[in-house]
Amino acid sequence: MNYKVIEQADVDFLRSVCGVDRVFMGEAINEDFSHDELAGIHRFPDVLVEVISTDEVQKIMKYAHDHCIPVTPRGQGTGLVGAAVPIHGGILMNLSRMNRILELDEENLTLTVEPGVLLMEISKFVEERDFFYPPDPGEKSATIAGNINTNAGGMRAVKYGVTRDYVRALEVVLPSGEVMELGGKVVKNSSGYALKDLIIGSEGTLGIVTKAVLRLLPLPKKAMSLLVPFPDLETAIDTVPKIIKSKSIPTAIEYMIRDVILASETFLGKAFPDNSADAYLLLTFDGNTQAEIEAAYEKVAHICLEAGALDVLISNTQERQESIWKARGAFLEAIKASTTEMDECDVVVPRNKIAEFVKFAETLQKRFDIRIKSFGHAGDGNLHIYVLRDELPEAVWRDKLGQVFECMYAKSRELGGKVSGEHGIGYAKLPYLQEAMGAAGMSLLRGIKQAFDPKWILNPGKVVA
Repeated sequence: MNYKVIEQADVDFLRSVCGVDRVFMGEAINEDFSHDELAGIHRFPDVLVEVISTDEVQKIMKYAHDHCIPVTPRGQGTGLVGAAVPIHGGILMNLSRMNRILELDEENLTLTVEPGVLLMEISKFVEERDFFYPPDPGEKSATIAGNINTNAGGMRAVKYGVTRDYVRALEVVLPSGEVMELGGKVVKNSSGYALKDLIIGSEGTLGIVTKAVLRLLPLPKKAMSLLVPFPDLETAIDTVPKIIKSKSIPTAIEYMIRDVILASETFLGKAFPDNSADAYLLLTFDGNTQAEIEAAYEKVAHICLEAGALDVLISNTQERQESIWKARGAFLEAIKASTTEMDECDVVVPRNKIAEFVKFAETLQKRFDIRIKSFGHAGDGNLHIYVLRDELPEAVWRDKLGQVFECMYAKSRELGGKVSGEHGIGYAKLPYLQEAMGAAGMSLLRGIKQAFDPKWILNPGKVVA
């Protein structure tokens, strides 16, 4: 696609919409806007704009459509696959300042928010009012639109599902500048194609979310965690299907290995409640009464011990529970701090294949002489496998990374898995999606992109190319 090069007339138009103080060029653009969280993909936009209303988004998109200028929407930049990096230059549209909570509808159990509201702000707001927004990705400083655009899941997905399950309606600005309302404050909807669900997980390639109506639940009154040490990862993971079958389904089932716990301890400067075992399951239970939670966790504790667990540590104080989950929340940053650069394989596999995949990934460390760390959601099979550069030269790092990823994505396909569980495809994982989907599948994706964005101006080069 031949895109228009940004000229002074284009900048003048953007300033007429947003004002001089919210349009940036050249050295005025902070380096953070050239990459996302992993920083493996770099490109500065030609111009950065901060929008504060749907009207501004609409005017900019109509202008970009008329002049064939690429536009990349962006929130907090916490993504891990380059989805918010403007690889074709053009306009980078920062929606972080559209950050108002607009309405709490207690009768319909919904919360209406702008795209730049942070996940942690949503959680705090609704929980203070005795409501609950279940999606719980590890990065709490991500914007809600970022969560919607990747269909983020997180640790509570095993019991409550993922972001798509909690989006009732969206206001979306299309690449043409048209504004559409998709979905509504309704529980059921069979009115034609599910356009709302196409936007969710589309990584900003089909439309720009400017408002979201989220489904809420009543807040569970009680919560408690179990930290369960195992002699090895295989024994730990083999226990997960037995827990699921028991019907005492925890809110979260996380797996972790000792090396990552030690890295987290170093990063936080605080001791984990136990670091003596090679592998752990971390389980959380919630409910409305202590008796309800105790009945569930006692049943699961017996299952774990019968399956070979070394012990069951009950986190029955707020302080201990917070220390465990704070350590779990620091895993990514701890791994990142231990190396010079890293990249991630965010595959999802059937639950009973987790141990096989992780053991396979460990063999790649020796095969390619490179460090690999992992943790993930044992309850839903979503693995986070990190390949670490350390002191490898750039050319050697790229070569080894490519070979390791080829091996891991091939293994995922062999085990019946998928390319991404929650972090998306963006730019970095596009070749692996193409391998997994095949020609027919990619042709369908391109057809959807073409229908929404015939000029391919919105976040081009991501998901489909």
